[in-house]
Amino acid sequence: MSMLVAAAAVFFGIHLFIAGTRLRDGITGAIGERAYQGLFSLASLGVIAWLCVAYNTAQASGGNRVLYDLGVGVRHLAIPVIALAFFLGVQGLFTPSPTLVGAEATASKEGTIKGVLRITRHPFLWGVVIWSAFHLAANGDEASVIFFGTFLLLAFFGTFSIDAKKKRKMGEAWNAFAAKTSNIPFAAVLARRNALKIGESFGWRFVVAMLIFAGMLYAHAWIFKASPFPNGYVPPL
Repeated sequence: MSMLVAAAAVFFGIHLFIAGTRLRDGITGAIGERAYQGLFSLASLGVIAWLCVAYNTAQASGGNRVLYDLGVGVRHLAIPVIALAFFLGVQGLFTPSPTLVGAEATASKEGTIKGVLRITRHPFLWGVVIWSAFHLAANGDEASVIFFGTFLLLAFFGTFSIDAKKKRKMGEAWNAFAAKTSNIPFAAVLARRNALKIGESFGWRFVVAMLIFAGMLYAHAWIFKASPFPNGYVPPL
């Protein structure tokens, strides 16, 4: 379990205390944006691999205590809740937005704010929040709390970290974009700073998101040894 805690701490630390801070600004100023992105991506992938290995090891150990059990009803919500996570998260990866790395110029382009960006300017991270929050509720063992809790906290606080970073970097261009969008889902719509046009979220990006979700749903029991279906169904290979 100590190895999982260490991996989680490193993963959380490099993202929250480097990626969105003035320390990152200093590093990019010294080595350049591309070099930083390359090194940070490699470091992130390495720590994710470490985190996953440590999680599997901790789950298999005899010291993995069950901290809580919210009941089978929570686990039966897997399909609709995770479908929502993919709806936001996958589309967020394919939607041009100034919140993405190297896409700051999209802030001033006409028509940037559409689709899932009308819901939140951080659709990918909110997809991760929903995904990790569900798994945290459905799995009450100590290893899962550490593993999924790390992703939940990182994704949630990451939205604020990115906002601060983009504001420093983009200035007024960011302020104009932020004024018409919201971090918290639907906040800009409810405040009438934006209009929800749900049809924009059901184009080709939606199709890609649902295809990836369907593939993961089919393979989940084989890859992760846990069926996402209420009756424990395991699809044939």
